Amino acid sequence: MFKMFLTNLKMMVRGRQALFWSLFFPLVFTIIFGFFFGGTNASVGTVALISESNTELATTLEKAMTDSSLFKIQKETDLNTAKDLLKKNKITAVVEIPADFGSLKNDAAKEIIVINDPANAQSNLAVTGFLDKFLTNVNFQVQKAQPIYSLKVETTTDSALTYFDFVLVGLIGMALMNASIQGIAISMAKYRQDKILKRITTTPLKSWRFVFAEVLSRLVQNLAQISLILIIGIYFFHAHISGNILLLGLFALLGGLLFQSIGFAIASVATTVDAAQGMSIAVTIPMMFLAGVFFPIDQLPKWLFSIVQYLPLAPLLRMMRQIGLESASPLVNPINITIVLIWIVIMLFISIMRFRLADE
Repeated sequence: MFKMFLTNLKMMVRGRQALFWSLFFPLVFTIIFGFFFGGTNASVGTVALISESNTELATTLEKAMTDSSLFKIQKETDLNTAKDLLKKNKITAVVEIPADFGSLKNDAAKEIIVINDPANAQSNLAVTGFLDKFLTNVNFQVQKAQPIYSLKVETTTDSALTYFDFVLVGLIGMALMNASIQGIAISMAKYRQDKILKRITTTPLKSWRFVFAEVLSRLVQNLAQISLILIIGIYFFHAHISGNILLLGLFALLGGLLFQSIGFAIASVATTVDAAQGMSIAVTIPMMFLAGVFFPIDQLPKWLFSIVQYLPLAPLLRMMRQIGLESASPLVNPINITIVLIWIVIMLFISIMRFRLADE
C-alpha cells in the first residue's frame, strides 16, 4: 500500500497539466484577488478631479480626497478629457468643483458635480458616500448645528477583516473541491477505461488498500494546496487569519475527504473519461459560484439561499471562516458539520454500491 501511495504521488508530479490545474490555478486566483483586495489596499479606483474654485472649502475638499484611502486622485483641467477617460474605463469617476464653490457670494455654485459609470456600482457608492459625508459635516458647521443621532459599529471580531480575507478561505475550498472531485473522478475513469482497475483485481493488492493509497495521496496534494494558498495570502498580501491554522487545515482536509467521496461517486457511474470530466464540471461549477466562494450566500434570493446552503461546499466554508476569520469553534453551529458528514455518508454509500474495480 505504501508503494502504491508513493506511485500515486509520482504520477501527480509527472502529470504537469493536472498539477497546474490543481495547484497553480488556485494560486492564480489568489494572486489576482490579492492585488485587487489584499493588504491595506482599500482603493476603489482613480477619480479625476477638476477644481475650478480657489476657495478654502474647495481646497479643504481637495486635500480630504487626496488624503483618503478610498480612491486615488488624478487632477484634470478639461472636462471632456476626463469624460473620455471615464468612457475608456481608465478612471472610476469624475468630480468637478465649479468656480466660486464655497464662496460667500449669493450666486456662487452650491453643488459638486459627480459623473460616474453605472457599471461601477461599488465605486460610485464609495465616491458619492465620501462626498455626501464631507458636505454634511460642512453644512453642520455652517449652520452651527450638532448632530443628534449617530452610528456606532461593532464587529464580531477584533481583527480588521477585508474582502480578500473572506475570499481567501473560499479559494481554499474551491481548490480542494476542483482537485478532489475532478482528480478522483477522471483518474478512476481513466483507470477503468485503460483496464488498470481490472488488472489490480488479479494482483495480491487488496481493493481497500488501493483506494486508501489513492485517498492518502490526494490528501497530500490537498495539504500542499492549502499551504501554498495560505502562504501567498498571508505573507504576500497580508491576509488576516486570526484563528488556529492547524484547526483550519484539519477541517480543510475534512473537505478534501468530502470532495473525494463525491469524486468516487461520480467515477462509479461514469463509464468514460469524457463522461467523468463532464459530470465533475457540472458538479463543481455551480458550487463555485453559489456556495459562497466569492460572496456571502445570504445575499442570494431567499428561495435560492434555502437550497444552496445545503450544497457540500457551503457548510464547509462556513466552518472554515468561523475558524480562520472569527477565531470561533467550527461546532458553534452543529448543523454545518452535520451537513458535511451526511454528504460524506451519502457519497460513500453510492460509491460502495456502484464502484467496482472489475467493471468494464
